[in-house]
Amino acid sequence: MAKDKLEKVSIKLKRSLIGSTKDQIKVVRALGLKKTNDVVEHFNSPTIMGMVNKVPHLVEIVK
Repeated sequence: MAKDKLEKVSIKLKRSLIGSTKDQIKVVRALGLKKTNDVVEHFNSPTIMGMVNKVPHLVEIVK
């Protein structure tokens, strides 16, 4: 699938990582989020959406 055909999705870290498990922190860091209220853009792929679904209580999709 060509990346130019995929739409971009903005992901925002809405809660602090304090008290989160190590696996959850690794997922958030892999998304490119470091601080609360950071926003990153990724292509809307199954891999990225799977990562978002692992930590839905910490991130939100911004439109």
